[in-house]
Amino acid sequence: MAYPILFDAVLHPHRSLPPSGFTLLMVVFGGSSAAVGVAFLIQGAWPVLGFLGLEIGLVYLAFRINYRDAQVYETVRLTERALTVWRITRTHEPQSWSFEPAWVRVSMDDPPQHHSALRVSSHGHSLRIGAFLSPEERLELAHALRGALLAWRSGQTGVVRP
Repeated sequence: MAYPILFDAVLHPHRSLPPSGFTLLMVVFGGSSAAVGVAFLIQGAWPVLGFLGLEIGLVYLAFRINYRDAQVYETVRLTERALTVWRITRTHEPQSWSFEPAWVRVSMDDPPQHHSALRVSSHGHSLRIGAFLSPEERLELAHALRGALLAWRSGQTGVVRP
């Protein structure tokens, strides 16, 4: 039997550079490094060209790792029967945790600090969620989740989407 969804949030890490911007960045960076490398090559300092090539490769690799890590996401869903958190890791391995909503406690520093963690806990088990979000986004999620749990406990229903 499917229970109505009372709260539903899908959390994704923020990435400010779209793939087209990455391509443009690599073309500009590669072109400028090639121009500098040719200038050094003309002056007889040919080893600099190899180091510039290595630098371009490392920047490319760093961005590729960053984009791979952007595929991580979490889903937080509250139904009448459970608060469930699903996490898809960068290796695409799904993980899930389920909590009894009557006993769930949501904790977060207010005002948030950079190191503040958003945690849901129940019966001695605790789970950190939204670690890749900004402190303000974690606090907003904490308030929305607390509100949904309070509404559920008071008998009010309705889907909440932060």
